[in-house]
Amino acid sequence: MLATVFLPIALGIIMLGLGLSLKIEDFTRVLTYPKAVIIGLLCQMLLLPFVCFAVAVGFGLPAELAVGLMLLAASPGGATANLYSHLSNGNVALNITLTAVNSVLAIFTLPIIVNISLGYFMADNDTVVPLQFKKIIEVFAIILLPVVLGMFINAKSASFAKKAEKPFKIASAVFLIIIIVAAVLKDKEKIVDYFQQVGLAALVFNLASMAVGYFIPILLRVGKKEAIAIGMEIGIHNGTLAIYIALNVLKNDAMSFPPAVYSLIMFFTAAAFGWWVSRKTNSNKL
Repeated sequence: MLATVFLPIALGIIMLGLGLSLKIEDFTRVLTYPKAVIIGLLCQMLLLPFVCFAVAVGFGLPAELAVGLMLLAASPGGATANLYSHLSNGNVALNITLTAVNSVLAIFTLPIIVNISLGYFMADNDTVVPLQFKKIIEVFAIILLPVVLGMFINAKSASFAKKAEKPFKIASAVFLIIIIVAAVLKDKEKIVDYFQQVGLAALVFNLASMAVGYFIPILLRVGKKEAIAIGMEIGIHNGTLAIYIALNVLKNDAMSFPPAVYSLIMFFTAAAFGWWVSRKTNSNKL
């Protein structure tokens, strides 16, 4: 029921909410922030999987949990990053652009990263079927169609889209929490073991993600607001998508647990990170 009915509906609603906040300009805005967008995409799509791999190997995660964490690393940023970026004085327009571009590019990068992870961590498991590109296209069709619908509504009635955006964001957070709880309860007999095995690794990966997203742009002389936006974008992943693929495509309950744990952690760490960078920004103005 969770994987076949509720998850697709929840994912569709979350992506429809994202679409309501998007315009065509959000894709063409790459030309406005070329340096920031390129750095953000390189951090998320190239550097982050290596960081995640190092965490998975360093913590000696069991194969299925390691793949689950890598699946999360391969997933695009979540729409919640826009809200956290706004509260932290980040460049929300850059966030929206990165989320939009990432969601499209992930169609190609996600299956590659996940299949490499499956090959490395689960080489001895003959029952594991590689992530088929055809299947991932089907998954992203489920995701991108609601986004396109949301963008169409925004284009036709911007005022309605603006009013609907906040309720959809709240609904997205509620759905994510329900999905996490349901995914955890689905394998409740192993909850304690899984959490002990992956909880600290998920926390370290989350902190490392935000650090990479914030400090590398700063070192490369990107503006402070843009660095905050990239930090939030890279630290907050689309956990719902990762859980959906683990349960519906890979048919593996254990792989859904790292994204569920990470998604719970990121709400608190993102808030702390946002407080720290906004406080730092305000102190620089004094």
